[in-house]
Order: sequence, then structure tokens, then C-alpha cells
Amino acid sequence: MKKFLAAAAFVAAAAIAAPAFAALEKGAVAPEFSAKGMLAGNEFTFKLGDELKKGPVVMYFFPAAYTKGCTIETAAFADKAEEFKAAGATLIGLTAGAAMADGKMVSASDNLARLAEFSKEHCRDKFPIAAVSSDTVKAYNVVLGAKPDWSDRTSYVIAPDGKILLAHTDMQPMSHIEKTLETVKAYKTAHH
Repeated sequence: MKKFLAAAAFVAAAAIAAPAFAALEKGAVAPEFSAKGMLAGNEFTFKLGDELKKGPVVMYFFPAAYTKGCTIETAAFADKAEEFKAAGATLIGLTAGAAMADGKMVSASDNLARLAEFSKEHCRDKFPIAAVSSDTVKAYNVVLGAKPDWSDRTSYVIAPDGKILLAHTDMQPMSHIEKTLETVKAYKTAHH
């Protein structure tokens, strides 16, 4: 009985520690979505299908604006924004609508205002960010653990045909910039 209980406890602990979702696989078709966002502090609507007509799209999901890792990641993407553009890629940051103010989550009605500030301050007007729905977070399998309204830190590179070229999940922000930029540069080399 003790062995059974120990085994059951181990399985339960492993299930809790394991993520509920895994990023979509390379080669899968990226789900279509649209989202309200901010570019240089101005509101716009991002539509994946429209952006794919221009070339590959780099989408990075981040948990919440104005948190340490997300701020570092966004600033690092801004530093490399011109390289993404030179590789023909559209770059966008996506969050499940989460933003922080004074150490607390802001209301949904205040979220676009916070994203406008975050866009100007940390994207430095070089690329947009948008607040996606929980349905989009689920469709891309990027739910952050027990917080269904938050996304984890996952980046996707999507080819113009809608197929995923890269799916990268890592809570450490810096690897996202390197891996996504490497992927779009390789795509450009292979298709030009």
C-alpha cells in the first residue's frame, strides 16, 4: 500500500509540475486570429492573415507588461527590430491582456492604456504589441500554468503560407530573440 501511495503521489506531483499544454509543433498551421494592440502608443487591429501576406511573422507571447522578464524581452526585441525588418519579418508581441501597475494587475478596461505606455516605453515605437483573447492563448497552447488568462513565454515564427517554422518556449527571455531572428534569416536566405 505504501508503494502504491508513493507512486500515486509521484504521478500527481509530476502532473502538477508538467505544463498543461505544449507549444504548437513545427509544420502545423498557425490558427488565425485578430487582436487589438498598440503601435507607438496608437491603437490598431492586428490580423495574422493580413500580416502573412507581407512575409513571415514573428510572434512572441509574454505573460504581462511591466514585469521584469517581459520588459527585458521586449526591449531586446526592440534592439533587434531593424534586423527582423531587414529579414522581411513582421514582429509583434502578444499578451493575454495582462498588465501590471503598482505591483497589481490592471483591469481589462485599463489594459490597452497600459499597453500603449509599454509600447512607447519598451517597444520604443519599433513594433506593435497586442492583447489577445484567452481563446487565442489556448489555440496556440501557451497558457501559463494555473493562470488561464495569462500566456507563457513562447515565440513562434510563421511562414507566409501559415505554417509554423519555429515554436520556442523558455521563461528566460533572451533566447527568444536569438532563435526567432536566426529562423527568419534562414527563411529569407532559403527563399530569395
